[in-house]
Amino acid sequence: MGSFKGHALPGTLFLVVGVWHIWSSLVRYTSNPKGFRVRVWNPVPGFDGRLKYLELYLIAIGAFIDLCIELLYSTHLKFFVNGVLNPSHMNDFEHSGMLLMFFIFGLIALLSEKTRFLQLPEGALCLIASTAFCAEYLLFYFHSTTHKGLEGYYHLLLVLLIGLCILSTASGALLPTSFPVDLSCGVAMTLQGLWFYQTAFTLYGPMMPDGCRLQESNVSCHSVGSEVRGELLANFQLFAMVLGVFVAVVCAHAFAASRFGQF
Repeated sequence: MGSFKGHALPGTLFLVVGVWHIWSSLVRYTSNPKGFRVRVWNPVPGFDGRLKYLELYLIAIGAFIDLCIELLYSTHLKFFVNGVLNPSHMNDFEHSGMLLMFFIFGLIALLSEKTRFLQLPEGALCLIASTAFCAEYLLFYFHSTTHKGLEGYYHLLLVLLIGLCILSTASGALLPTSFPVDLSCGVAMTLQGLWFYQTAFTLYGPMMPDGCRLQESNVSCHSVGSEVRGELLANFQLFAMVLGVFVAVVCAHAFAASRFGQF
């Protein structure tokens, strides 16, 4: 079982990076549609110093901080019990492995951009990013924490959104000039970040469906009908998010085209 903060922190990182990716993709396409290229990360325009790599610093530092919380703070450094991994902290170890992959991606991307020792093409960075999302997908799909009932349904929808992140980032290596692929990557990350927040507010916050409650670190519903209503509510919440992101992207595209367009 997780917590509100445990979902809000990664949700914030995915949401910020996803929104920035959407905006950057729209600006790059509207300003030069014929020369458009997929980018797995986007520099801050107008800066040549460290601020140029702000997105990569956010990914690497954010993943490292969350990694330290999961591996050092949550476990209280009690890694082993009777010579084996502490079974009561397997959840924290799994989260740490996922976060380590995103930290490695941010670090490799920084080294590739700022040094001459590890210069990788954009396609290779796309595949490394998709590998990090694969690690996240495997974590939530084969989680040692048994997700059942309403909690399991929210995490099932999260797994589907992570799968979209894998497909979009991997497709960037195969279709390096595709604007839809680049845009879908930002949309998938944004939806994942929003769904982390929705999960936090529903399972650990004030939006728990009627007939269900958080009891002894588990979400339980009074009846099958209450659980089904909670799942239907989750479907509606996801649909509302998809619709909201779609409208926001259309409006942002219209604004970017009027501001930066070369049509």
